[in-house]
Amino acid sequence: MAFDGLFTGKMMAELAFLTGGRINRVTQPDHQTIIMTVRADRKNQQFLISGHPNFARFQLTEKKYANPFDPPMFLRVLRKHLEGGIIRALSQQGNDRIVTIDFDNTDEIGDPVKRKLIIELMGKHSNVILTDAQFKILESMKHLTPNTNAARTIMPGFTYEEPPTVKKHNPFELERVTPLLTGELPARKQLLNALEGFSPLAVDEMLTLDDDMDEAFRSFKARMDNVQPVYYTHGPKEYFYFMPLETLGEPVKSFETLSLLLDDYYNERGERERIKSKSVDLSRHITQLLHKDEKKLAKLVNELEEAEHTDEIKLYGELITANMYQLKQGLSEFAALNYYTNEMVTIPLDPRKSPAENAQYYYKQYNKMKTRKGHALTQIEETKQEIAYLETLEAQLAYISYEDIEGIREELQEQGLMKKRQKTKANKKQTIQLEQYQSADGTPILVGKNNIQNDYLTNKVARKDHTWLHTKDIPGSHVVIQAKAPSEATIKEAAVIASYFSKASQSAQVPVDFTLIKHVHKPSGAKPGFVTYTDQSTVYATPDKAQVEQMRVKD
Repeated sequence: MAFDGLFTGKMMAELAFLTGGRINRVTQPDHQTIIMTVRADRKNQQFLISGHPNFARFQLTEKKYANPFDPPMFLRVLRKHLEGGIIRALSQQGNDRIVTIDFDNTDEIGDPVKRKLIIELMGKHSNVILTDAQFKILESMKHLTPNTNAARTIMPGFTYEEPPTVKKHNPFELERVTPLLTGELPARKQLLNALEGFSPLAVDEMLTLDDDMDEAFRSFKARMDNVQPVYYTHGPKEYFYFMPLETLGEPVKSFETLSLLLDDYYNERGERERIKSKSVDLSRHITQLLHKDEKKLAKLVNELEEAEHTDEIKLYGELITANMYQLKQGLSEFAALNYYTNEMVTIPLDPRKSPAENAQYYYKQYNKMKTRKGHALTQIEETKQEIAYLETLEAQLAYISYEDIEGIREELQEQGLMKKRQKTKANKKQTIQLEQYQSADGTPILVGKNNIQNDYLTNKVARKDHTWLHTKDIPGSHVVIQAKAPSEATIKEAAVIASYFSKASQSAQVPVDFTLIKHVHKPSGAKPGFVTYTDQSTVYATPDKAQVEQMRVKD
């Protein structure tokens, strides 16, 4: 990526039309993202500002974001000071990645007030700060206290100070760069240290344009007028920029606007990061439960192995009873003929007990071990089922949507595997929405992304003559083809979907079972998403993200 100072300047030009726009609404989908709905150019524009350490940016977005029911403090302050206000100006600090948006608004009693929103795009130090006209901080996305940052304090009530960065030269105020090359370092390193807003990508491109450094600098600045948002893959890395870069070869994609480029580039990355951030406690909890169950299973297997000696213990009691007339108290063992095998058996005895008491002891041990064996068998089966269930949840976290995370949390709570949170007004019952796909011949295909959706799809939505698919012996989603007799091609396409939304999403030639819904049954008392099925056939499919995305029915 390369959201450098040069890219920032081009984005400022793209968003210049927002000047004069009214802020109708401010939302905060997560702790590091702000969405302002701006009425400009006779339509509502979604203006996104991110302070994420890896995805910091500002842009227009067409992506729809869910909003939390309980707004955090920063959002409440932004709404108070910005909603209803007018964007008066957008300005960039030199050629740096620091942008200020000035707002005109009115306070509670109708008096005019001015506010500033300062966006600092500085990697892990990125921040969004709201101040008044005199730069007094009203609130910020991230607080910097004197204890955590000796350079400056970003807290309500303090005066805003610019970040302590090395002062560089604004390239748009320079005609030549050779006077800047005075050190012993390589020219590339010196240019990076001297030119404000130039990323390594920009410097590398500039150095290929001409052997004369000043001519290369002028040529690069001239090429900057040709704004053509592009996306590249270069080896294992991915990049974007506001203009083509010959050093990276042919672009993979081109876009009409910088905002569309960023939507495409950050869509999946940002979504996965948001999901990871919100589900990190779930993932950790599920992992802990799995480790606990695996230890429990190992212990139960050991108990079962010990309980396998029940027949031997019973035999000891029988032989003591059969040979009672030969025995007397005080013996520590005695040898008897095993009338089942005609072999001699040495039986340990407690010399403090009478022969009858020794026999009784072995009978009691036999009954205990028999009960213990039955309990161990039951517990082993239940533990195996819980492990399979947790592995399914673990797999679902790899492809679940942000909106469905709470569904898994609630599911764990209902199963008694996670402590229930105190209910609030925000805990509204969510409508179950299934993701829809379509095969090449137009046949509809539905997918469950979590166990609640799986149960709903298989047991409520699907008809008996619909075709049901699931990865064979591998945790994954339920997939249903909504057709009475789907074509072989459709079954193969649905199998690709089933393999992609499974724990085997990184494998090839994944076995996928398919059968009619009438052969799929949910056992009484089974955990969510668990079913048994018969009369299945198996097809092999290789997960293909591009193919799955192509089949997905867009909202």
